[in-house]
Amino acid sequence: MAESDGRGGYSASPTTLGDGRDPWRSLASHTEAPIAMGRAGGSLRTESLLDFRLAHSRAVDAVHAPFEPSTLEHALRAAGLGTERLSTQVTDRGAYLLRPDLGRILEPRSAGYLREKAGSWGQRDLAILVSDGLSATAAEHHAAPTLIELSRILAGAGWTLYPIFVAPFARVKLQDEVGALLGARLSVILLGERPGLSAHDSLGAYLTFEPRADRTDADRNCVSNIRDRGLRPRDAAHRLAHLLLESRRLCLSGTRLRDDLGRLVEPAGAIE
Repeated sequence: MAESDGRGGYSASPTTLGDGRDPWRSLASHTEAPIAMGRAGGSLRTESLLDFRLAHSRAVDAVHAPFEPSTLEHALRAAGLGTERLSTQVTDRGAYLLRPDLGRILEPRSAGYLREKAGSWGQRDLAILVSDGLSATAAEHHAAPTLIELSRILAGAGWTLYPIFVAPFARVKLQDEVGALLGARLSVILLGERPGLSAHDSLGAYLTFEPRADRTDADRNCVSNIRDRGLRPRDAAHRLAHLLLESRRLCLSGTRLRDDLGRLVEPAGAIE
């Protein structure tokens, strides 16, 4: 609230109670958002300012951190999941940030490889891609546990999956080209989300029914904030499985596919 300053104007109400406690402190325990920061005169307290700078530095570091795809591939293979490496037309982190369009297109050799393999693999239910996106930390920490659980659920429901494609420097729309080249019924891409001040390691997952070049964001569904202090990887896998099952059943995705959080449909016998 605001209080009269005695000169016809208003000033912010005090940020501390009479006994020195911050009145927002109890709310701050329920969120990672920067609230109850307090102030010293007209400025932030030193502690709050340092916390802000640390959060900002972590966000910047997440965007520029190098991606180690071999770490992710090893974790997936250890769980019995096959992997394949793909390349986009981006060659380095700087180009990825300045040319989003290049991250939406496969490098010609990768596109040719998928065309060559499509016949022997045959049509399958789902093509899964993983990329660093805007947070390599998110992909390295949360993609493997999410996909291991998701694959277990879908295998129990009788789904067929392609090898998991690891594609550094990819954008969301790359799933359309990959899915179309393979003739996949659905595609999913997991990649690091744009870091915020309270979350620098958040993973996002986007799914599309019948991926092809003319698909837009309106044709996708997103499960976001996948991280230990957000939507935990196991919970994210169950939500993704629900959306994928409903997408195949209804033959649609995007704005027409409802994510009914109060009624998660799980494949019988697939989820413990």
